[in-house]
Amino acid sequence: MKLTANKRRKFRVGNKVKSVAKKERFRLSISRSSKNISAQIIDDDKNITLLSASSIEKDFRSETKITKTELSKIVAEKLAKKALEKKISKIYFDRGLYKYHGRVKIFAETLRKNGMEF
Repeated sequence: MKLTANKRRKFRVGNKVKSVAKKERFRLSISRSSKNISAQIIDDDKNITLLSASSIEKDFRSETKITKTELSKIVAEKLAKKALEKKISKIYFDRGLYKYHGRVKIFAETLRKNGMEF
C-alpha cells in the first residue's frame, strides 16, 4: 500500500511527537479545514481525549463576519482556559500534517500567551 505525501507527513510528525513525549505531558492535536479549526488534548497512555475545542460549537455559530485567523485565536483562548481549569499547563504540540504557518502558528502563539507551555 502506497501512502500519500500527507499521510506520510502526518505519520512522521505524530511518531516524532510520541517518541519524545514524556509521561507527565499530554499531546495537543490540531486539525483544520478550509473554514473551521479544532483541537484536542489527548492522554496517549490511556487513549482518551481530555479536552476539546472547536469552531463548530454553538458559541461560534452565532457570531458573524469573523475571519479564520480570529476564529483560531478564539478557539485557542477557549481551549487554554479549559486546560488551566483542569490544571494542564504543559503539553506537546502535534501539528499533524499541517505546516507551522498561518492559522496553526497563530493558534500556537495564542496558547502560549494564555499560559500553556510546549
